[in-house]
Amino acid sequence: MRQLTMVIPVYNEAENLPILLRDLLALPFPKVNILVVDDASPDGSGEIAEQFKRESGNRVDVLHRTGKLGLGTAYLDGFRRILTTDAQAIGQMDADLSHPVDKIPELYQSLAFNDVAIGSRYVPGGSVDINWPLWRKWLSAFGNFYARTILRLPLQDVTGGFKLWRREALEQLPLSRVHSNGYAFQVEMAYIAHRSGFTFTEIPIYFADRQWGISKMSLKIQREAAIRVWQLLREYRDLRPVNLPGEAAYH
Repeated sequence: MRQLTMVIPVYNEAENLPILLRDLLALPFPKVNILVVDDASPDGSGEIAEQFKRESGNRVDVLHRTGKLGLGTAYLDGFRRILTTDAQAIGQMDADLSHPVDKIPELYQSLAFNDVAIGSRYVPGGSVDINWPLWRKWLSAFGNFYARTILRLPLQDVTGGFKLWRREALEQLPLSRVHSNGYAFQVEMAYIAHRSGFTFTEIPIYFADRQWGISKMSLKIQREAAIRVWQLLREYRDLRPVNLPGEAAYH
C-alpha cells in the first residue's frame, strides 16, 4: 500500500479538528498520515493536534507556525515537509468538515490513472450546501467560471481545496514561484499543474458548510483572487509540460 499524507492548515478549528482527525485515522483504506499546519491558533487547535500526535503512533504530525500567515504558505510549508518523507501521495483539505473524508478512497484510487484528483462541487453529482445563501452560490460558481475561462483550464472546480497529488507530480511543480494566498492559491496550483501537462480527474463531492467556527473568506481574499488570475497568465508564460516518471500503483 502506498503512503498517503494529508496536509491540513488550521486556524481556530478546535471544535472541528478532533472530529476530522478521528475520521481520517479511522479510514480502513487508504491508511492516512496527517500533517496539521497550525498558525498559532488562540483556541488551542495546535495543542489538540499535538495530543493526537501522541496518541496516534506518529500518524499525526504538527507544524507550528508563528502566526496567521495565510492558507497558501501553510500548504507550501506542509508540502515541502511531506516531500522530505516517503509519502507517495499527498493530499490537501480544509479543517472545517466541509470536505467529505469518505471520498478519499475514490480520489486515492484515481491517482493510478491521473496526476491530480480533485473533489469537485461542479461536476455532475457534485453540489454545495443547500443552506448556502443565493449570493454565496453565485459568487462561488462565478469565481470558478471566471478563473476557468481566463486561464483556459479544463476543470469545473478551479477554486476547490480538496485535492490529492501524486508525489511525482507535486515534486515537479515550481513551488518556489507560487505566491498566492487565500483562495487564489488553489487557482494558481491548478494552473501550474495544467501548464506542466499534468492530468486531472474530478470526483463529485457534496461540499458541506461549516457547523462551528468562522469562515476565513473575506472581500480582500475575493479581490486578490480576481486580480491574481490575470497575473498568472503573465507569470507562467514560460512554463512547459514536464515528463513524469512511470505511474505508481495506488490500488
